[in-house]
Amino acid sequence: MSVDFTSIRNFNERAVCEAVLSSAPGYPGLKHDPELLADVACVALNRLPSRYIRHEVDYAFYQTEKERGDSERQVADAVDFAFGFVQARTAMKARG
Repeated sequence: MSVDFTSIRNFNERAVCEAVLSSAPGYPGLKHDPELLADVACVALNRLPSRYIRHEVDYAFYQTEKERGDSERQVADAVDFAFGFVQARTAMKARG
């Protein structure tokens, strides 16, 4: 039997990538480096629970307004932490 798993993805990926791109202008030392922005996204995603879906509507349909708001706050908090973390690591690396 052949099964196609390519439609499976983590629901938080899109939200994190969008949040990283919209927050990047506030971090002048990172905003022009795609590698560092990808690192920020990875750090943020690792701080969030995995929510695997096949279709956007699958997850959104089952969330309450409160759960959606909580999820958005979790993403924002994870991205803020990740920018600080990557920025600090980059500064440490530059020093020595």
